[in-house]
Amino acid sequence: MKNQGFKLSVAPMMDWTDRHCRYFHRLMSRRAVLYTEMVTADAVIHGVRKRLLGFSPAEHPIVLQLGGSDPAKLAEAARIGADRGYDAINLNCGCPSDRVQSGTFGACLMRDAAHVAGLVEAMKRATTIPVTVKCRVGVDDQDPHQVLPDFIAKVRDAGVDAVIVHARKAWLEGLSPKENRDVPPLDYDLVLAMKREFPDLWMGINGGIAALADAKTLLDQGMDEVMIGRAAYQTPADILLHADEVLFGDTSSSQSRGDVVRAMLPYIEKHLVQGGRLNQITRHMIGLFAGQPGARQWRRILSEGAHLDGAGPELVLQALSAVEQRQTQKATAA
Repeated sequence: MKNQGFKLSVAPMMDWTDRHCRYFHRLMSRRAVLYTEMVTADAVIHGVRKRLLGFSPAEHPIVLQLGGSDPAKLAEAARIGADRGYDAINLNCGCPSDRVQSGTFGACLMRDAAHVAGLVEAMKRATTIPVTVKCRVGVDDQDPHQVLPDFIAKVRDAGVDAVIVHARKAWLEGLSPKENRDVPPLDYDLVLAMKREFPDLWMGINGGIAALADAKTLLDQGMDEVMIGRAAYQTPADILLHADEVLFGDTSSSQSRGDVVRAMLPYIEKHLVQGGRLNQITRHMIGLFAGQPGARQWRRILSEGAHLDGAGPELVLQALSAVEQRQTQKATAA
């Protein structure tokens, strides 16, 4: 992982980071690593792979996140993912939803580091691409200062290529999945200490990071990678449009939010020709102008019209025109 220069990634998020979202995000950053939504090993093995695993070549570098706890199934799913062209495979050890609890995977795996090490070994044997783990600092009544170093040591010894730590504990009892994203306190200091304790292991940090400046600070403090979730989705331009320059020193691409919208139009047209609907794509674009003049008009036009039969690129251009008109009015008034 280290040789690929991964400094920034967009977190895997259920119902959000589908292929349309990822293509949209890629237009804003050539360097950020993109993740699929979590896909269970059973779904990869038995499901419709074109729908579950399909992606555009433009999305590279892209990581397939798997959910599961059976070593043979995860090994098979990892092999399938590698054959489909993914750049890495990530094992979910952090999701606290009821679904993963009933299947005894996700954050439940934090309770058995030795088992996770076995899963990593099985996946490593099945593929030559990197195998990584995304975890929490602990679950329920565990003491993160004891649990996390033991967990990391065991997966490191199993050959894991990277560990990305969501710097919050997960409460499998008493908190909803949504509450688990906000209520448990963040402990960046613990994750930074883990990087110092395991200097040769590629390590990322996730949780509550809302600005590029915060990401840069964490990288400057020693983290190899910063993973951003909701902020990258809800205010994508604030995070991704300048990420390549701020974090990588890449000034070769300078574009506006309007440029991104126009660049999406051929992709939208292709999706519609194939029988798709406009709102399947534009739902990911709602936050593009967040905090900018015209943001309200952009959201309203897309929200009210994109789900209607026959809605197409002209609606997106109408919304963009409304934004640009509002921005012109504001500039003139100033």
